[in-house]
Amino acid sequence: MNYSEHKVMQAFELYTSLARNGSADAEAQSLYIADDSIRGLVDSFAHHVDCVVIRAGDMLYMIPKTKLSPFHVNNDFLKRTYLKSGATNADLYLLYFSTIVLFGTFYDSYQTLEPTRDFIALDDWVRHVNDRISLLMEHDEEQLRAKEQEFSYNWKQIIEKWEDMNDIKETAKKQAGNTISRLSFIDSAKRFLIDQALVKEIGNNEITLTEKAKTIVQRFFMEVEYNKGILEFIYEWEEEEHAIN
Repeated sequence: MNYSEHKVMQAFELYTSLARNGSADAEAQSLYIADDSIRGLVDSFAHHVDCVVIRAGDMLYMIPKTKLSPFHVNNDFLKRTYLKSGATNADLYLLYFSTIVLFGTFYDSYQTLEPTRDFIALDDWVRHVNDRISLLMEHDEEQLRAKEQEFSYNWKQIIEKWEDMNDIKETAKKQAGNTISRLSFIDSAKRFLIDQALVKEIGNNEITLTEKAKTIVQRFFMEVEYNKGILEFIYEWEEEEHAIN
């Protein structure tokens, strides 16, 4: 397909805005929707950096599809910015796990494409993570090792990291300089998700999903191609209970 120089420049300017900011405003979205040529070019530019462009509300977002994308959030940056000093890969595993569980609470685990709740309190988020950890602990060590190979997730480290944290009281202090409360950890996860425009605070220690998060969940989170079957593993007991009932 032949594109005019003007179309190419418009598309490149839109892509540049997405690459620089991760998002573009309603005017950019209108152009993206209305012009097939510009949309095709922008999508092609994004594809070449392992990203995808999504529409959410009146905004456009560009998100990485794989870890190979130069726009993928760096693990060292996550550790340095959102986790405690000396954070390890186990902290990152737990951060990702907590995020999966959070999305699951809004979408009735992975059974629905539309949210089944409007908001969640942080202490409820902690409770849901604790419930999932408890179910993981019902696997024996051999099963966990097999699942670690399958999903590239260190489930045992996730369990141990959560268990090493003290109680969920908000006033809990660091113990011996290397242990934090579960609620404090979840608060760090919340800050990360806010900065990624995936959740927003609504007061009373409650958060809700953004339109960006809802779009990502609907397009990618529920698809086995992207979640690699992790959701089925995390919620397998719950699925069996539904089947029995």
